[in-house]
Amino acid sequence: MNIKRSLIVMALACFMLPSFAQQQEAKPVFNPYWFLQLQGGAQYTLGEADFGDLISPNVAGSLGYQFNPLFGMRLNINAWQSKGGWPNGDQNYKFKYVATNVDAMLNLSNLFCGWNPKRALSFYGFVGAGWNHAFDNGAKDIVTNDNYQLKYLWNDTKNAIQGRGGLGVNIRLSDAVDFNVEGNANVLTDHYNSKKAGNADWFFNALAGFTVKLGKGYVAPAPAPVVEETPAPVEEPKPVVKQEESKPVVIEALRRDIFFEINKTVIRDSEKAKIDDLVEYMNKYPQSKVVVTGYADVDTGTAKINLNLSKGRAAVVVEALKAAGIDESRISSDFKGDTVQPFNTAAENRVSICIAQ
Repeated sequence: MNIKRSLIVMALACFMLPSFAQQQEAKPVFNPYWFLQLQGGAQYTLGEADFGDLISPNVAGSLGYQFNPLFGMRLNINAWQSKGGWPNGDQNYKFKYVATNVDAMLNLSNLFCGWNPKRALSFYGFVGAGWNHAFDNGAKDIVTNDNYQLKYLWNDTKNAIQGRGGLGVNIRLSDAVDFNVEGNANVLTDHYNSKKAGNADWFFNALAGFTVKLGKGYVAPAPAPVVEETPAPVEEPKPVVKQEESKPVVIEALRRDIFFEINKTVIRDSEKAKIDDLVEYMNKYPQSKVVVTGYADVDTGTAKINLNLSKGRAAVVVEALKAAGIDESRISSDFKGDTVQPFNTAAENRVSICIAQ
């Protein structure tokens, strides 16, 4: 049940935290990186004594590598001391140890919610194994009775393979530094704490500290080049110039740029005169046709939203021309979303460009 609750909390954190806001179209790219972790906290050694009598200090340090948004590995060194004792509390003891572990790590937030380098809370799980070297055993100095014999007493040192697993969370402080909280469980042979119990010996660590990335975890992509269409001359229509009979009649094209407010597809009153110019031109030259192309600025919204905006901006101009009496067969329309940016500023790229000729 605790694991299930933890997964629910992580899922809620993915969708409720402000840092999971909608990203811009230009998305960052994951960059593999090394990291350091420095942690301190407390250890509880599972045993028969009172809970408080089995608490001891604990420190840990790790060097790791994050291969991709989901998987990483770390070399972990965990040390200080473990404890043992009896329910009556009069013969408790402690011993020191240093454990070296290799952990395989899985980023649970990225697994369930997708990668986001700006996420405020990033939960992870890990499993690992290593080598535990224990020494300075205080149990050798105590006197046991018939009920609690130290059948696995060791005097100088004790070496054992240990397995472990746990959960942690990195709380983002900056691109390079996270505050870290972790809990882990460690299992060893029954010989670890000198007492024969007929089952494995366990200790549990609760740690807090910092995770430091030795390199940036993402790379912002280079901005897409601005593709500008060659603008047609923006001039008032000129009278038809009579040419010699051997030369065709040349009619100057008319361009009008109809600008829209952010996230809008409504033609403003200030832009309606441009519609009138197009209608006047096309009435004057009955053979002329008009091409209407809608755009949206790349700095706002997503690609899907911007595609719909550009489509709507083109469509509303087409409808205005048809309402003014221009036959539908003389009107062509297109829309580019934010894939093409005809101008250098965001406000100007919220536009329908109309070219009549």
